[in-house]
Amino acid sequence: MTTLSQTDQTPAATHWLRALTEKLPRPNLADTGRQLLLPIIGILLFLGFWHLAAPQVQTSLGAFPGPGAVLEQSGQLWQEHSDQRERASQFITMQEQRNERILAENPVAEVKIRSYPGAPTFIDQVVTSLGTVLAGFVLATLIAVPLGIVIGLNRHFSAAVNPLIQIFKPVSPLAWLPLVTMVVSATYVSDDPLFEKSFVTSMITVTLCSLWPTLINTSVGVAAVNPDLLNVSKVLRLSFWTHVRKVVLPSSVPMIFTGLRVSLGIAWMVLIAAEMLAQSPGLGKFVWDEFQNGSSQSLSRIMVAVLAIGFIGFLLDRIMLLIQKKVAWNE
Repeated sequence: MTTLSQTDQTPAATHWLRALTEKLPRPNLADTGRQLLLPIIGILLFLGFWHLAAPQVQTSLGAFPGPGAVLEQSGQLWQEHSDQRERASQFITMQEQRNERILAENPVAEVKIRSYPGAPTFIDQVVTSLGTVLAGFVLATLIAVPLGIVIGLNRHFSAAVNPLIQIFKPVSPLAWLPLVTMVVSATYVSDDPLFEKSFVTSMITVTLCSLWPTLINTSVGVAAVNPDLLNVSKVLRLSFWTHVRKVVLPSSVPMIFTGLRVSLGIAWMVLIAAEMLAQSPGLGKFVWDEFQNGSSQSLSRIMVAVLAIGFIGFLLDRIMLLIQKKVAWNE
């Protein structure tokens, strides 16, 4: 009987296993290979064209740099950063040793550690630019999202502020920067400022230029909430904050994140221009300094910065897209 029972159960188990296997998603190797191969082919074609065309372009500093020269300067910039970090570490160690000797002779003596006075490296400039753009983007988000919700909920307020949005939205950072610089210089006065004026100037300029896509998309997303959901909220007599949190925001999250992605891209582009004009630390200043330097390596270093700017912008967009997929469950 046991043998017969096992024999009877085997086809059933095999049937269920086959059904489960058929329901599992099967990787399409052809599509996967195509998705990997086509971008690689595109990049290789671009590098080949760049390699052939670069020597044909002669500038006042010599031939336009090809991929090999740019790669070489990338390694050189990284080596300069490593060397300076080592010198900075030695500088701090020497001060600590000196302070130990001073304290050994006089335990109540006042000692301090001074920061390394060397110029910022390319990597330092990248980190500075990232910090500035994220600060400006966060400030723009804190302004644009609440204001966009109010605009989307109140058509009278929307009609009142829409002309202002349409006027200020296309203003270039080149126009904002002198005004922001003067206002910051006049109002941000302190003997011991928490942030450098150049950082505040760049951050505010980024905020003024990047908040509009988020503001517009948020207001459109809020205004497009399903009327049935609005009627349910009225029937339940939800408070304003509960209505916004439970009904408005979940429905408008996809539009909000679309605006955030566009705003982040604009913020990154605006920052580079602001840093070049204001001569504030960052990638924009690095590009301008290399342009003014005029050495035989300047073009290659500028191309390194250009590629870094593009790659970082791409990574920022991908990160925002991942956050959007986590938050906007209907994407």
